[in-house]
Amino acid sequence: MSVQRPDPDGDAAAVHEATGLLIQTASVLPASAIAEPSLLAGWTRGHVLAHLARNADACTNLLTWARTGIETPMYPSAEIRDKDIEDGAGRPLTDQLDDLRISADRLAIAIEETPAQAWAAQVTMRSGQVIAAAEVPWRRLVEVLFHHIDLGIGYTCDQLPPDFAARELASLVDGLSGHEGIAPVRLHETDSGEKWDIGAANEPDLTVTGRRSALLGWVSGRSSGGGLTVQPDLPLPALPPLS
Repeated sequence: MSVQRPDPDGDAAAVHEATGLLIQTASVLPASAIAEPSLLAGWTRGHVLAHLARNADACTNLLTWARTGIETPMYPSAEIRDKDIEDGAGRPLTDQLDDLRISADRLAIAIEETPAQAWAAQVTMRSGQVIAAAEVPWRRLVEVLFHHIDLGIGYTCDQLPPDFAARELASLVDGLSGHEGIAPVRLHETDSGEKWDIGAANEPDLTVTGRRSALLGWVSGRSSGGGLTVQPDLPLPALPPLS
């Protein structure tokens, strides 16, 4: 399964569209919805929105690093990141959405101001993974679309843009291929008929079949495997959480 190369301009346009859709969807929620649980354990919808705003600023920091050559981490520390999310989670919905718009605009400006040669600069994600700056808009798109699902307000994996679903599934499969901590599994995508192996480098005894959106939902941790069939009829193996 080939993984698509970064496309900063195209990914930035997709981020703009996805952010607008999320804000449009969330803006019609009642004020009380902000304090209700999201689909992420321990987080309210307010936590998800606060995280999205601070993640936009974190991505802006990475592009500042790429543009200036001065190391600018996503977050000053894990503790400050967590505190900012917690402090922001209880704000009114209108304040949350204003913050999300403004932070998204800051990121859009940072993308526009990144010169062509800076996209090759190496920057470090919060997880410690080193990536090219050109990948930052894509990473932001993943955050926006998956956390739109996590808000639990009706947006699902079935509604993800098809190009995104194909590209992100390829990326996740690539990361899980040869992973010794996972039982070997063969994925069979019915949209295209393609098959890929994940997990330990042994011949898989288990085949998981379903549409692309259903496979992506399971592999990304956004579903427990609804819409998938397993042969032989055994429980789906546990997968590591996304970093």
